[in-house]
Amino acid sequence: MANYGTIPTGTGIKLEYISDAHERVKEGLGTLRPWSQMIDIHSFGFPRSFTETTARVTRNLAYFRMNYAMILLLILFLSLLWHPISLIVFIIMMAVWLFLYFLRDEPVMIFGRLISDRVVLILLLVLTIGVLLFTHATLNIIVSLLIGILVVLIQAAVRRTDDLPVEV
Repeated sequence: MANYGTIPTGTGIKLEYISDAHERVKEGLGTLRPWSQMIDIHSFGFPRSFTETTARVTRNLAYFRMNYAMILLLILFLSLLWHPISLIVFIIMMAVWLFLYFLRDEPVMIFGRLISDRVVLILLLVLTIGVLLFTHATLNIIVSLLIGILVVLIQAAVRRTDDLPVEV
């Protein structure tokens, strides 16, 4: 009882962990490219062949990966605005994915047994799909993801890649 009434000096949050997590997410997703570079009107043109289309899509997806991920998440978020329960579930599941898959330093241990990354990935996928099925917005989510993928693929196919750096 000697320290009753004292103010704790520690923050309780390890700032190094937050900094490391930020760096891991940044490395995993890539860097955000300037939006002006992505939507530069002078960089658009229709491809002449199917092979040119696939080459453009592959290169643009690699270079603008973070931008495209933000577009997909924005479209999904906008589609969930009319389903607040689904939006809350989506945010909770994103947090679960971050802590159990993307940001962890050590392997997952349950009852003293090591769980592989593949098992964690499959369990999280099944859990996410199962939980979202209970929100009755499944069709809305699937349609919004398909629309987002279509938007991304069209932009990636139409944007020329001749002005992008070679080391992509």
